[in-house]
Amino acid sequence: MIRSAILLAFAATSTLAAAAPATAPLTTISERSGFQSTGRYDEVIALCAQFQKAYPKQVRCFEFGRTPEGRPMLALAVTRTGALTAEQAKKKGVPVMLIQGGIHAGEIDGKDAGFLALREALEGKVAQGALDKQVLLFVPVFNVDGHERFGKNNRPNQRGPVEMGWRVTAQNYNLNRDYVKADAPEMQAMLALVNAWDPLAYVDLHVTDGAKFQPDVSIQVEPVHGGDDALKVAGAALQNNVMADLKAQGSDPKPYYISFAKEDDPASGFVDSMSTPRFSTGYFPMRNRFAMLVETHSWKDYPTRVRITHNTIVSLLSQVAQHGQEWQKLTRDADARSVAMGGGEFPLSYRTTFNTKTIQFAGYEYTREHSVVSGGLWTRYDESKPQMWTVPLRDEVVPDLWIKAPQGGYIVPLAQAAWVGAKLKQHGIEFKVIKDDQMAAEVETFRATKTKFGAQSFEGHQTLAVEGDWGRERRALTKGSLFVPIAQPKARLVMTMLEPRGADGLLAWGEFNNAFERKEYMEDYVAEEVARDQLEADPALRAEFQKKLDTEPDFEKSQAKRLEFFAKRHASWDERYNLYPVLRTAQKY
Repeated sequence: MIRSAILLAFAATSTLAAAAPATAPLTTISERSGFQSTGRYDEVIALCAQFQKAYPKQVRCFEFGRTPEGRPMLALAVTRTGALTAEQAKKKGVPVMLIQGGIHAGEIDGKDAGFLALREALEGKVAQGALDKQVLLFVPVFNVDGHERFGKNNRPNQRGPVEMGWRVTAQNYNLNRDYVKADAPEMQAMLALVNAWDPLAYVDLHVTDGAKFQPDVSIQVEPVHGGDDALKVAGAALQNNVMADLKAQGSDPKPYYISFAKEDDPASGFVDSMSTPRFSTGYFPMRNRFAMLVETHSWKDYPTRVRITHNTIVSLLSQVAQHGQEWQKLTRDADARSVAMGGGEFPLSYRTTFNTKTIQFAGYEYTREHSVVSGGLWTRYDESKPQMWTVPLRDEVVPDLWIKAPQGGYIVPLAQAAWVGAKLKQHGIEFKVIKDDQMAAEVETFRATKTKFGAQSFEGHQTLAVEGDWGRERRALTKGSLFVPIAQPKARLVMTMLEPRGADGLLAWGEFNNAFERKEYMEDYVAEEVARDQLEADPALRAEFQKKLDTEPDFEKSQAKRLEFFAKRHASWDERYNLYPVLRTAQKY
């Protein structure tokens, strides 16, 4: 696969070279057009090969996956350390930074800015000496098939380039919702790349949507709000240092996502948050690694956005060169703390408090008026009249739901073992196969007291939210079930995926919905007879039933709820209904 991609790349090089000036073989179509246009994917294939040919000891171009439409997913490993493979990087202990462009292929600044910054770094024009101290993994376009769905009108709320790709994949997946569930072949390939190289930092290059205002980029880093406490300190320093570099170059960066708290209402201000693990900045802290989300502002023109993204990449190269070894030690220490998390407290989710500060934010004069089109309010901006807004900002993020980690780990029953095991492997999570049956193992089970299914499909799933808690039981374990130990570096990710109340766990994505669907019933006329027998035999039950009739109007008015009250107390009731199939254990198998 890798050899075929490189051969394809070198073949494409000759085609592109005929059209490109011989004096500038490593320039992009974007650069040659004055950053008005961006090239198609054949340019990425050609440039990947051209960089390797020009710098054979510093650059390796390789294929790490194939898209559903059969296109090669390419990455460039760039370094002066000699560590051009994952094995060499691990052996030498060199920090690795993975920079990814085009996860949303209409937001394509990262591709063109990345090639420009890469060339200048290799030429020694920027971040001098940085490539002597790290490996840069550059993925110019993550969503390759979406990139080739090219058009002039794909991003009507974005200024340039002239044509661009599409937000989602050929299978209509939004890759920036897929880090945990990993449905898309592209995401599965990316996770394999991450597992192989174990990047210290993962940088996700985007273009924001939103209103018209003056700030040009947001720089969000995690761990800052969540994750390992020591890494939060380093994450905040990384964020502050990159923002300082950008300010020195004329940008006005913000440390929060610059989208209004209420859509289309500038007066509502802004709300910072901790991303859930479906996003890169929520996912990588669960692996004890750094993640940065770079969002240039869509209403800045393409030359401006490419320049800012380029400046961000250069700053990151310098930051990793300066602090990479120190941050590597911090992540190793965080891994060790994760191995020891059994029985400890873990924040499964976060929330933004209502503590509010007032900030000055550089916007433009605007009016909000009634729209004859939509019938709602319409905001109109006058970019010729800069205006300083005084708006609220909520940026205090705190843990919302704490859980206690299991002492031993999780048990995935045999019936679920094959598909859950495959999903765990995609994330590089360790697990063992239980070799013997156990008739009455002491475990913890989770029974949902309340369930809420998503009203419509989201990313191809019907989501599920549950309430309930863990309780001790004895249950039979079957040979072939999986034991997922909590004592591993990815303990945070294990809990993220397997705890039933997590926002992006496997249960939340609807992977266990069958367990929360009632399958067996008794007919109403049978239930009527059963109820009368139970009332006659049990005075306490009769009193409980009467109390519910007297105090719960919804119960009193519902024939179904009244009959279910008795069905639940009959021996025919399915004891597995609303029982989460995954178990917790204090034992270590």
